[in-house]
Amino acid sequence: MSLAGAGVGLRTPHYRAFVDDAPRTDWVEVHSENFFGAGGYDLHVLDRVRRRYAVSLHGVGLSLGAAASDAEEARFERHVSRLASLCARVMPALVSEHLCWSGLDGRHFNDLLPLPYTRDAVARVAARVQRVQDALKRPLLVENVSSYVAFEASEMTEFDFLAALVRATGCRVLFDVNNLYVNAANFGFDAFHVLARFPADAVDEIHLAGHLVTDDALVDDHGSRVAPAVWMLYEEALARFGAVPTLVEWDTDVPALPVLLAEADAARARMEACGA
Repeated sequence: MSLAGAGVGLRTPHYRAFVDDAPRTDWVEVHSENFFGAGGYDLHVLDRVRRRYAVSLHGVGLSLGAAASDAEEARFERHVSRLASLCARVMPALVSEHLCWSGLDGRHFNDLLPLPYTRDAVARVAARVQRVQDALKRPLLVENVSSYVAFEASEMTEFDFLAALVRATGCRVLFDVNNLYVNAANFGFDAFHVLARFPADAVDEIHLAGHLVTDDALVDDHGSRVAPAVWMLYEEALARFGAVPTLVEWDTDVPALPVLLAEADAARARMEACGA
């Protein structure tokens, strides 16, 4: 199945609703690593759900930007092998991962950490993206991340880096509008200027989510409704990229399913308005 319209993340509190009924959503997205096992209830649910809905696999542990070492290379190969096996079973419409690193010397950290945006890093990440695409025999979508530190060594912006990655590998982009908004607020740049400059034909999926407002910074916590300012930025993204399939992420303080579906409905209404 291909993706179109607005989807939601398939999360444990909503498993029963998706198994027993057919909630009104266009597609679902799951975190790949939660389904790497050979069996179990999670995989059973996904097998049931994918008969009704198109599925997008979204990874959080591939660590595309990690520094090279023997242990890290071995971990990366194991991860790619498990992802390829899951893809063969699920036949997802899209497969995505983050532009980040989350491991060192084979050890995994529970975070999506930014990397210096340099020409050398483009070459290193491009080589890894190509290895994934060769294993999966399909393009990989790479997502911009929320960040709370920046590197003086960076030679370009995150979005210039993503555009270079697309040119080098033929990969595609998962454009997270909330992450763009959070980073623009935290680092003081113009999010609308980024949208205006980013290649309009490179984006195959969009993410929306809520964020936490603190005294020090905005935090991408996926724990609330999409903020009004993010909806405005999303409308601009639709004008730039077209009615790209859009996911509403809600991973902490997961609400009742009707609340989540209403957020997806709000995204779908904006997509339809864009198409009209």
